[in-house]
Amino acid sequence: MAVQSGKDLLIKIDQTGDGQFVTVAGLRATRISFNTESVDVTSLESQGGWRELLAGAGVKSASISGSGVFRDENTDERARQIFFDGLIPGFQVVIPSFGVIEGPFQITAIEYAGSHNDEATYEMSMASAGALTFTAL
Repeated sequence: MAVQSGKDLLIKIDQTGDGQFVTVAGLRATRISFNTESVDVTSLESQGGWRELLAGAGVKSASISGSGVFRDENTDERARQIFFDGLIPGFQVVIPSFGVIEGPFQITAIEYAGSHNDEATYEMSMASAGALTFTAL
């Protein structure tokens, strides 16, 4: 696989609930991480005293974060609305030359910052709130 540009890792939001996704405006850095809890089933009979884990068990989760320049566009307004209304809309994360992750996420944090001689910036964090799908590119 060829080297990919970081700017091509996109976070998209379903603006109106109709399945039409729009890239969140102003983002400069994005990240997605996947996690699963392990379920320890180690017993006295475990070979050599090694820990054993139960395959396919445990809670799976994903988190998304992004930071960028505050633009006060439609996607910024939608993100604020989602946060303050406690909504859980659909999001997509496009990972270049890999695939698209799609599913419901809750915005868990929005932070705004700025100094008198620089641009206004924001950071946003989201947590998965249901089953996610993966579509290979």
